Amino acid sequence: HIETMCGHTVSPLTVVTFCRTMKEEPINVAYAVVFGCVVVLGLPLNAVSLWILIQRHRLKSPSAVFMINLALADLLLVLSLPMRVHFYSTGTWSLGVFACTSMTMLFRNNIRASAIFITFIGVDRLLAVVFPLRSRHLRNTTNSWRACGLIWIFLMAVNTPEAVYFSRNMYDNNQNTTCFVFPANWTQQKTSIYIQACFVLTLLSVNMFSTSMVSWKLHQLSTSGQMIDNKINVMLIFAMNLVMFVIFFLPFTVAMIVGNVTTIYTTRCLASLNCCFDPLLYYFSLDSFWKKEDNSGSSSVNVLAGESVNRS
Repeated sequence: HIETMCGHTVSPLTVVTFCRTMKEEPINVAYAVVFGCVVVLGLPLNAVSLWILIQRHRLKSPSAVFMINLALADLLLVLSLPMRVHFYSTGTWSLGVFACTSMTMLFRNNIRASAIFITFIGVDRLLAVVFPLRSRHLRNTTNSWRACGLIWIFLMAVNTPEAVYFSRNMYDNNQNTTCFVFPANWTQQKTSIYIQACFVLTLLSVNMFSTSMVSWKLHQLSTSGQMIDNKINVMLIFAMNLVMFVIFFLPFTVAMIVGNVTTIYTTRCLASLNCCFDPLLYYFSLDSFWKKEDNSGSSSVNVLAGESVNRS
């Protein structure tokens, strides 16, 4: 028995088979291509979106605050993907356990952070449209930054024990020279997986409730001129929120519960695509996304656009 560069102690025949599979298996090439495309598209899209949100909108609305944090989470994911591209295209990993653990946690954080921030954006729209007056004291940038700070603290609190368990599992399985591909005896934290599933389903339920409430409210408003365009934009925001969950987050969560390795890897690729579609959310969420924000326009239009009439 000998030690392979992929981190398994196996027979010579198995060494050849495993390493050939990692380098030449078409599915691994497909993973590398998908992650590479996400980097090429996601990096400029989210970098430009983050710049516009900060420079043009200048943190004047709660939605802009949530979107900045969402763009930051997407950028962290994109910056971790080149390492996945390298591994799936070459079958080698020379950065050790710490780097593998960090890249894995960044990916998990993106799914959780994206799901939370997208939900907060939807709830902010719900408050703006359905409860515009009663929510004015709640919908301000100070509260939004506090909420974002608590979200990041929550994510770090969840990630810390996960990272410890993950790295320990890697050392126990002698996986210091491979990453993202694990042997059959790799143990999963079933409790953590089920909590993750409940977490995603809960946020999906909140988005569905917000969508139904806003849709009901918009049917009661006038349907003339610019109001129609803003109605369409608002409903597009909620439609995109639901699409994000159903297409990108839910399949990966279900795959983790089922435990099929191929399905997990495939849905993981699918989940990474969410960072390329989030900029569409920014475009439809903020009135005049490409222009500097001002306070002109009627209060009804501002409310439908999701902005506070009285910014504080």
